[in-house]
Amino acid sequence: MSRTSVSVKVGLGDRSYSILLGAGTLSDLSAELDKIGFAQKIAIVTNDDLHDLYGRQLQNELRAAGREVALITIPEGEEHKTLRTLEGIYDELIQKGFDRSCGLLALGGGVIGDTAGFAAATFLRGIDFVQVPTTLLAQVDSSVGGKTAVNHPLGKNLIGAFYQPKLVLIDIDTLDSLDQRELSAGLAEVVKYGVIADAAFFSWLEAHADQLLRLDKASLIYAIRRSCQIKADIVAVDEREGSVRAKLNYGHTFGHAIESLSGYGQWRHGEAVAAGMVMAANLSRARGLCRQADVDRIRALLTRMNLPTVPPRFSLSEYVEAMRRDKKVRCGSLTMVLNSGIGVAQLEEIADIETEFAPFLQDREA
Repeated sequence: MSRTSVSVKVGLGDRSYSILLGAGTLSDLSAELDKIGFAQKIAIVTNDDLHDLYGRQLQNELRAAGREVALITIPEGEEHKTLRTLEGIYDELIQKGFDRSCGLLALGGGVIGDTAGFAAATFLRGIDFVQVPTTLLAQVDSSVGGKTAVNHPLGKNLIGAFYQPKLVLIDIDTLDSLDQRELSAGLAEVVKYGVIADAAFFSWLEAHADQLLRLDKASLIYAIRRSCQIKADIVAVDEREGSVRAKLNYGHTFGHAIESLSGYGQWRHGEAVAAGMVMAANLSRARGLCRQADVDRIRALLTRMNLPTVPPRFSLSEYVEAMRRDKKVRCGSLTMVLNSGIGVAQLEEIADIETEFAPFLQDREA
């Protein structure tokens, strides 16, 4: 492991794995795969742009180390996180002669990680995979914890499985290739961790927002490591979201509704989550769980991160219908994550979705 690397462990008994984080860690990948006894025949799932940036070099290094490496490219964008794309991965794995002794390597952002992870979970009833996330959002969120899925036209991530990777390797140098919008989208998830679990971290983010936006390496390593540690601690306690893991969905219920209504890909996931966090904070204030000052701090930090805090103009009824399709709806009631001040979150039942959201959406009619 590179001298600049740090490690976070996701403790799940015999399925535990490490998150390796640092600058230039891509060059360590082959050695790290050897350490965990990973498959000798690997398919790298990525897209064309990332293949040009990193995939070709990884292929050459892995082949030089004696591995057989195939390349599977899938389209970029949330709108392509579909069963059709998944079937294309299966087709290539079958055609290339992959069996249960082989492995997948997801090289990319959340769309690639989620789709390749679900392919690994289901191909031949499960083969090993490794996450190599190249976006900030994937590094702090989707690559960690074993949630894999594709979207359905009627809802986000409705078809998926819990399936843990064998390793997550994060190279912060890959963030240099992100545009500003994609970087900000990732910072939304970083802010989330402060709101739900660590008030001191939230304050640190307020003090270091500018450094993060200009890709200061030390600040990025600290923010990503703390985010991953918070998530790893939660996943270790509740892998399959039976209780506390649901807190990681802060901002996501309303955010997923935004993504679904807007058409996948129009709003970046982190952008939708940012607006969703402000909505959740407003609901929290209305229930007396936090103060207006807390809502203002959350909104101000997201604004500094160049993120939207106002939802798009869809009708109340459209938002309600989209949220009723959420995975967290049980018997007509929606369980939402609401913040108690900053640094603590809890699950709250929303029995009457329309009534509770109406004060914040009535003037948002399309």
